[in-house]
Amino acid sequence: MPLEIYNTLTRKKEIFTPLVPGYVGMYVCGPTVYSDVHLGNCRTFISFDIIYRYLRYLQYKVRYVRNITDAGHLEGDRDEGDDKFSKKARLEQLEPMEIVQRYTLGFHEVMQLFNNVPPTIEPTATGHISEQILLTEKILANGYAYEINGTVYFDVEKYSREKPYGILTNRKLEDLLEGTRDLDGQDEKKSRLDFALWIKAKPEHLMQWPSPWGMGFPGWHIECSAMSNKYLGKRFDLHGGGMDLAATHHTNEIAQNEACFNESPAQIWMHTNMLTVNGTRMSKSLGNGFLPHELFTGNHPMLNKAYSPMTVRFFMLQTQYRSTLDFSNEALQASEKGLKRLWEAYQFLQKLQYEKGEADAELNEKVLKLINDFDTSMNDDFNTAKVLASMFELVPVINSIKDGLIKTGEMLESTFILLGKKFKDYLEDIFGLKNSDEINDGKLAEVMHLLIDIRKEAKTKKDFATSDKIRNQLNEIGILLKDEKGGEMSWGLDV
Repeated sequence: MPLEIYNTLTRKKEIFTPLVPGYVGMYVCGPTVYSDVHLGNCRTFISFDIIYRYLRYLQYKVRYVRNITDAGHLEGDRDEGDDKFSKKARLEQLEPMEIVQRYTLGFHEVMQLFNNVPPTIEPTATGHISEQILLTEKILANGYAYEINGTVYFDVEKYSREKPYGILTNRKLEDLLEGTRDLDGQDEKKSRLDFALWIKAKPEHLMQWPSPWGMGFPGWHIECSAMSNKYLGKRFDLHGGGMDLAATHHTNEIAQNEACFNESPAQIWMHTNMLTVNGTRMSKSLGNGFLPHELFTGNHPMLNKAYSPMTVRFFMLQTQYRSTLDFSNEALQASEKGLKRLWEAYQFLQKLQYEKGEADAELNEKVLKLINDFDTSMNDDFNTAKVLASMFELVPVINSIKDGLIKTGEMLESTFILLGKKFKDYLEDIFGLKNSDEINDGKLAEVMHLLIDIRKEAKTKKDFATSDKIRNQLNEIGILLKDEKGGEMSWGLDV
């Protein structure tokens, strides 16, 4: 079965054919590093990690580019409010790049805990200012932008007279205009939908660069166009991100690329769906959002206990990436048990030796079909949930061999070998799960939760000797304990 991928642009599944045979160019919008990465973001990065792993399993040579947004990100998608990096730096009395460094390192630590493979290229917005200026100049020269008082705006209405601006979300310009506020003479833009390619910096702005239009900084949307174009070319295979990026950020990326090169940057656009909590969208403002370290330590009022990174990763695999995933303690605890059951069967399978016997054609056919269903399900738009369902159907067969109810010889030797290989390919290489001995069923996280409570109590009593002793001795055995704002603490393995 050929690989089929759902394309947000065409709103249907398409047989995937790379632009260059054997090679795949994939761009994923990475984190904005002015705060800790949230669990919803982690779902996106874990989903694309699995897609990256599967494409390599299919023997494609993949260039996976995932950017770091460290400049030009304002509080509103339409260039409203303060620059988040400058605002954070002023509040904490730090240089903006100190903020960037801290949260970039934190992001990488979380990705390592989830066992994500690093992208092949991880460019930063601040490292590609010249490329963003060049793209802005080209859009200006092609007549799709205008400059006012040192700020360059993309002319959405002019662009829309020639090309469908809302093609990615299937929305007409009139509908988009209805959903935006009137300018009321308070904005220098020609139209409410126009967005900034380059923004004039106020004198006190902390992050600014020279440009043909004066000192300023790039708009949020131009950075991805500039970096994807530099590393993947004018047109590449896959562009991904969370579904919240489709309506504005990715829509504007398409417009920028069309204005520069007269074609959409990617042939397939992919979007992960949201996480919900008891049916309500997970968000920081509602107080139902989770940071990864809160899950790993159990330090959140909505959590009954701590959960290991592998339990959380396994939980996310149980729903196809385009489907809503509902978060609850019950779901995580079920994932914990399910992962343990699956991994125990896999460990037994790894040690098992084949012994020739009388073949059972029906059993052999059943096992072979379930094994082949792994690839069939992944080729159906990376449906990890169906792969796991097939795996769990094989677990009773493996356990029956363990209990002596079935002999290995009742399968063909080729089927037995394939069973062991495919379990390894999927559990370790594609799904990125780790040995259950390393997982420890979340027990390490529960111990750390207890130690953190003891250390908090010691600090409250000003018993700094005990507090420092706990931290230092944990560091010596490779567990890093970090003091956060507001008296909170987080921890991670020194990987």
